[in-house]
Amino acid sequence: MDYPGHWQRRHLLGLEGVSATEIITLLDAAVEFRRILDEPGRKRPLLAGKTCANLFFENSTRTRLSFGLAARRLGADVVDFSAAGSSVSKGETLIDTARNIEAMGIDAVIVRHSCPGSPKLLSENLRCCVLNAGDGPHEHPTQALLDILTIRQRLGDVKGLTVALIGDIAHSRTARSNIQGLQTLGANVIVCGPSTLVSAEWEKFGVEVSYSLDAILDRADVFNLLRIQFERQVVRPFPSIREYAYLYGMNAERLARCKKDVLILAPGPINRGLELTPDVADGSHSAILDQVSNGVAVRMAALWLCLGCASRVAPDPARHDVEARHDDESA
Repeated sequence: MDYPGHWQRRHLLGLEGVSATEIITLLDAAVEFRRILDEPGRKRPLLAGKTCANLFFENSTRTRLSFGLAARRLGADVVDFSAAGSSVSKGETLIDTARNIEAMGIDAVIVRHSCPGSPKLLSENLRCCVLNAGDGPHEHPTQALLDILTIRQRLGDVKGLTVALIGDIAHSRTARSNIQGLQTLGANVIVCGPSTLVSAEWEKFGVEVSYSLDAILDRADVFNLLRIQFERQVVRPFPSIREYAYLYGMNAERLARCKKDVLILAPGPINRGLELTPDVADGSHSAILDQVSNGVAVRMAALWLCLGCASRVAPDPARHDVEARHDDESA
């Protein structure tokens, strides 16, 4: 694969400010990597000699595993960090932790942290690439990119589609990144949920706000059913789980009132019977497992593009030393 010269980002911190051309570049690269993943060998040593560190300060299954797989499929080495049992428990700061890990010869840091802005902070204090794997309720760019890739695969061009994000908008980094990416590519976005989780302030960003799922069933081309993030909530935002499922859960009866080719997405983990019923999650309209597969391809593309950009703008010092010694010997 030829490196696209118009990608100029060493870091992927969020989708805010990322142009449509850049998003399409990454998605097109992900399509190529998805083809590679479907081949018997499943590997391309495009990042051979590079080392990526997974710095996860919050729990994760899909994102952590897929970033690790993505790096290995590209021939890179992977270092997995867990806050539990590390020097963080002794009072070490995030920056000091990351700097010490970088000093071991790391080329890229993939970070998930509960504090918004953590990836940006690291990008300002490290020499290596930084990729955001979720920073609190702020952004989760690769999740949005894999969501958009899945939409493109199923429905074609995103421009002009109506995508509804249902549920816990207040605490969802996935929602924020999806809104940024979808609007940049020309999609219409509806956010829907109880008023305690969906602020009318979203309208200022060009997003339609609805408090009734039933009212928008026949309008949306895509429903992205977001998890209720109880761990980020100080108080319960609705009277009961049963009430939420009754008002905002996607079930067979509601699905029958949607468009014929409606696409059902969910970033996971899903709570069966809450955000959606098992028959919807496992039905023909669901692309939940395709999202997971696309996650590896999207993260391969993100690593390849960011590390490739870093190599072009900041040559490897070790390689420079080798070339210098070769020139001295030749002289």
